[in-house]
Amino acid sequence: MKNLYNLPCNVAQTLNIIGDKWTLLILRQIMIGRKTYKEMQEGLEGIPSNLLSERLKCLEADGLITTRLYQNHPPRYEYLLTDSGKDLGDIFYSIIMWGEKHLKVCYKQLTHSECGHKIVHQYYCPHCNKTIIEDEINVCAPS
Repeated sequence: MKNLYNLPCNVAQTLNIIGDKWTLLILRQIMIGRKTYKEMQEGLEGIPSNLLSERLKCLEADGLITTRLYQNHPPRYEYLLTDSGKDLGDIFYSIIMWGEKHLKVCYKQLTHSECGHKIVHQYYCPHCNKTIIEDEINVCAPS
């Protein structure tokens, strides 16, 4: 059974959904195109099959993934990200950028597909139509 954070906090409540061991790595598999159970199991060396099944069911129940039948006999499904699941892309990119900066070994970096140069993370205010710096960010209750 999941240990849930009982805190009125976006971070805590998000961790209730994606904070279990293997969950982010399963989502990453789907994001990079490994959509079948077999592909995920091969890409996640060491994950027990019962745990992969359990995590996939939880991700579907939480609305981050959906299934699509791709073979009738025997029935086989592929796993697809919902819009909510796709919205986690920014989190993955941020983790990659953090790892590039802080890990002893850098495994991946983010580059612009057009020119090949590294990209930077920025925050944007559509109301002011400008890029803002971290000192200008407030964490507050929704209005």
